Amino acid sequence: MRNNHEMGALILRVVLGITFFVHGLSKFQGGIEKTAGFFQSIGLPGFMAYGVGIIELVGGIALIIGLGTRIISALFAAIMIGATVKVKLAAGFVGGYELELALMVMALHLTLNGSSLLSVDSKLPFMRTTATATRATN
Repeated sequence: MRNNHEMGALILRVVLGITFFVHGLSKFQGGIEKTAGFFQSIGLPGFMAYGVGIIELVGGIALIIGLGTRIISALFAAIMIGATVKVKLAAGFVGGYELELALMVMALHLTLNGSSLLSVDSKLPFMRTTATATRATN
């Protein structure tokens, strides 16, 4: 049973990482200034676009390789909460915030449970004890 949970977490981690990496990359390829302008148009400071873009781009890579999974996932969940509340909520569920909700739930799962299978975190000495303790309690 444990292997199924870890395999599922690995799949979530990699898919979520790829998704955010691609979204972060598109922010920079399309011109981060456009994203900053959009942020300003919805009442957010434009500089936040740079932070969100970097978190998505670098965090996506980190998640794919399993580095800082819980922290990066928590940041992704926060970004999705912000996107839902500030932009998507008014459009309703279908055609509105359904994707953000799904990504947020995936990120929350990884924040709470982590993902040690094929991860850099599992190779780090200070992270290995946490992963071992987590496995022992389950």
